[in-house]
Amino acid sequence: MSKAEEFAIRICNLYSYLYDNKKETIISKQIMRSGTSIGANIAEAVFAESPSDFVHKLRIARKEANETKYWLRLLSRSNKLTESEFESLHNDCDGLLRMLSKIILTCDAKQGVNE
Repeated sequence: MSKAEEFAIRICNLYSYLYDNKKETIISKQIMRSGTSIGANIAEAVFAESPSDFVHKLRIARKEANETKYWLRLLSRSNKLTESEFESLHNDCDGLLRMLSKIILTCDAKQGVNE
């Protein structure tokens, strides 16, 4: 299982926890969408139609990871997550973001593109 899939499962579990235990419905739906979209876009990139399509899908995944970090910060600041829960999820999301950025930079360099 990929890191993105593992992260998506954690996000699904977070959604259930927030919905059932914290009665949080708005941000939980947003983070469910963005957090699971990271892996979905990476999966789409695997069967991209061209190198530029591959990078485009990874850029979308990177944007979704950045959005997910935003929702995690809001959940933390609104006391819906403990510090350790936040740190663990935030670190995993940040790792995905760094990985995606490195792949995009490498692909852009191979294609002679300046980001």
